[in-house]
Amino acid sequence: MNWRIHHKATTDSTNRDALGGTHGDVYTADRQTAGRGRLDHKWLSPPGENLMMSAVLSVEGLSPERAATIPIAVGLAVIEGLSPLVSNRKPGGLSLKWPNDVLCGGRKLAGILCERHGDNVIVGIGVNVNQRKFAPEIEKTAVSLVQLGTVPMGGRGTVPVGFVRDRVLEALSGVYGEWKAGGLSPLMDRISAVDWLKGRMVGVLQTDADPEPVSGVCGGIASDGSLLVSGRRIWAGEAHVASVQQGGHLATQANDLV
Repeated sequence: MNWRIHHKATTDSTNRDALGGTHGDVYTADRQTAGRGRLDHKWLSPPGENLMMSAVLSVEGLSPERAATIPIAVGLAVIEGLSPLVSNRKPGGLSLKWPNDVLCGGRKLAGILCERHGDNVIVGIGVNVNQRKFAPEIEKTAVSLVQLGTVPMGGRGTVPVGFVRDRVLEALSGVYGEWKAGGLSPLMDRISAVDWLKGRMVGVLQTDADPEPVSGVCGGIASDGSLLVSGRRIWAGEAHVASVQQGGHLATQANDLV
């Protein structure tokens, strides 16, 4: 793809900037004042340390059901773009936590927020690149590329954010082409290979009002983008790996960060 990069030192949100874009436009910033993650979670990042990027991708002519699977495809692209940087430095490499997180060793490295506007989807991608200190509530469950000892290193022992951006966009270009032609089906072997939740005992809250999570052994991500849990298809929600059984209910370990 012919990506067109638009960069600002400061913006409220790169996803908002992308509202004025067309297919192939990419919006980045050193600092966001109102960055958001999925379900309106805040995305907090020190200025200039991490990758904050929103790409505009066309879904013209595709069904709503097909368009809804794009976050999974984007997650795979982020993994394939970043894997060469970390695969030899962390056991297990990178994994995809349904529906929108990229983990390394079980700690969150990147997050994805996709929003449809007309015939386009704005793909927001945040990658922890040079951040060495995280807020106390997430310091044990977040990780950055620089903490993983990623190369190449730039000045003062940092990872060039532009280098990371280009690796992710290169991978996204290829995965998007495959996804647009055939949905998730041609990607399923690669998705299954990096599926963090598959085979684990999980709990999924489908809405904030759910009194209890849907729980059971995860069968993995399906080709329609749903998560299979004990034979049920879950289309949206917050998934957590179950840790211990307490009083007949599952206690879960959250991986939802920044």
